[in-house]
Amino acid sequence: MSQPVPIKIYPRLTSGRFNNIRVALVILTQLVFLGLPWLQWNHRQAVLFDLERHQFFVFGASFWPEDFVYLAALLVVSALGLFWWTTLAGRLWCGYSCPQTVYTQIMLWIERLVLGDHKARRKLDAAPNSAGKLLKKGLAHSLMLLFSLWTGFSLVAYFAPAGELASNLWQGQAGPWEVFWILFYAAFTYLLAALLREKVCSHMCPYARFQGAMFDRDTLIISYDARRGEPRGKQADKSAGGCIDCGICVQVCPTGIDIRNGLQYECIGCAACIDACDQVMDQLHAPRGLIRYTSEAALEGRQHSKPAWQRPRVLFYSSLLLGIISLSVFSFTQRLPFKADILRDRASLVRETDDGWLENSYSVRLINSSESAQRLAISVEGLPGIRLVAATPTVSLAATATETIGVRVQVAPENAARGANDIRFVIRSLAQPAHVLQEKSSFIGE
Repeated sequence: MSQPVPIKIYPRLTSGRFNNIRVALVILTQLVFLGLPWLQWNHRQAVLFDLERHQFFVFGASFWPEDFVYLAALLVVSALGLFWWTTLAGRLWCGYSCPQTVYTQIMLWIERLVLGDHKARRKLDAAPNSAGKLLKKGLAHSLMLLFSLWTGFSLVAYFAPAGELASNLWQGQAGPWEVFWILFYAAFTYLLAALLREKVCSHMCPYARFQGAMFDRDTLIISYDARRGEPRGKQADKSAGGCIDCGICVQVCPTGIDIRNGLQYECIGCAACIDACDQVMDQLHAPRGLIRYTSEAALEGRQHSKPAWQRPRVLFYSSLLLGIISLSVFSFTQRLPFKADILRDRASLVRETDDGWLENSYSVRLINSSESAQRLAISVEGLPGIRLVAATPTVSLAATATETIGVRVQVAPENAARGANDIRFVIRSLAQPAHVLQEKSSFIGE
């Protein structure tokens, strides 16, 4: 049995208060995503993930690979925040800020600009191939591809300085990996937003499938008020309900569903149907709200929603969010502005000095993770009479700089047992004595 051929959706342009919010969020998210790589902070790109130096700059903060715990916390908070918000207000993220929704909306704007409204686009697709049709289609898709390449460039510009990347691309000197990721991200932007569009939300996005598990009877969702709207009929029919069966709510839906059939997993909560229905109600001089944001409980006649603290799902997600955010913020505020890595010289485990002491050599890698210069003092503890020999007792580090120095640790033979002995390197900030870092290492005795 052959499968039905999917019908292409030509969403009708709508306007209204929810469409204005959606347009504003499309502009805002793209200003942030496309503009951040060009923003400067302390004579450096404000947000830069420098993979080559293993250093990541986010405005005034500098992070290193060992700080990835904060990235993990951010990802967990983002996921839990999405679950929490879905329990409260349904799929508002999908309808207003999801990248798939945002980029699909931009591609539709390009199509409307070049090809016309939904009727003109449907008519053009149905028309036989001609030079004019190919020209219009080619222009529309060329603009979509250019925008996709811009998004690909912007993504890579978070990992390579935007100015240098643009200059290298212009001169044909960009690295192969930079070019690959620009083209890769651009290709997927074009594929998902320009070609597949609503099919991503309906068939590929897992969130559409499990959203129902996060809903409760008080979750804010887009619903059709069947008690007011049914039976459908023309306005002149006195026995008909409030819905005149104009079908505009279906025409404006980006996923092509009929919200009057109840909540469906394809609904992304964009409220285009609300704006369309409200306009029809205004023309009929009828009250708005035949299609509206409401809850299942409200549709059944309950006047007031349950407070959030009485809803188990909201309480569960809120508790997890509060706990993770509190721990992350506390950990971040206690984070020292410098780090150290200690590496013992394994080529020469132990040697005897001229005065008969045992000596081990180490490399101390000091990292200034702040935006201000640091002066650090290094000492060593853990064994009686242990002493540190270095070219200088203090090290000066410029902002976000890294320096590796060689030091020697000496211990009298009677104070060091054979084999490995636990010791500690102590790094103190001379400007802020309370900032003390201790790093464990070992001293090899004979």
